[in-house]
Amino acid sequence: MPNATVLVSAPSTAASTAASVGLLVLRVALGGVFIAHGAQKIFEDSLPATAEAFAGMGVPLAPVLGPAVAVLELAGGILLVLGLLTRPIALLLAATMVVALVLVHLPAGFWAADGGYEYVAVLAAGGVALALTGAGRLSADHAFLRGRTARWLA
Repeated sequence: MPNATVLVSAPSTAASTAASVGLLVLRVALGGVFIAHGAQKIFEDSLPATAEAFAGMGVPLAPVLGPAVAVLELAGGILLVLGLLTRPIALLLAATMVVALVLVHLPAGFWAADGGYEYVAVLAAGGVALALTGAGRLSADHAFLRGRTARWLA
């Protein structure tokens, strides 16, 4: 058999732009959901009611974790939409969804309509995807960092 040479080229500009637009869509959708849930916990339910609800679901340290999760969802959602500190924020949000899945939703089965884990699993997967890929070129991370600082942030 003759030797074959395989040429691998750098991603095209169109592919790179499409990937950045895809990451923007994911960030805005995921961030929007977290903003809504954090705002609901803070402004509609109140932080004390959120802590009480967390306690009722069996979440340990509910007086601390309830408000902390509410603030993380609101502020973290805003940061995701902006694409600022995307990797660490996405990882934190994904972790909160995994904890919610295990502590609250897993016993109810898969379907969200029955209190199951389908919804939080998708939110966790989106967070993990952003933690692994970063925000893309259409983000504050890219605009401010441009490779000058820690790679895990952008």
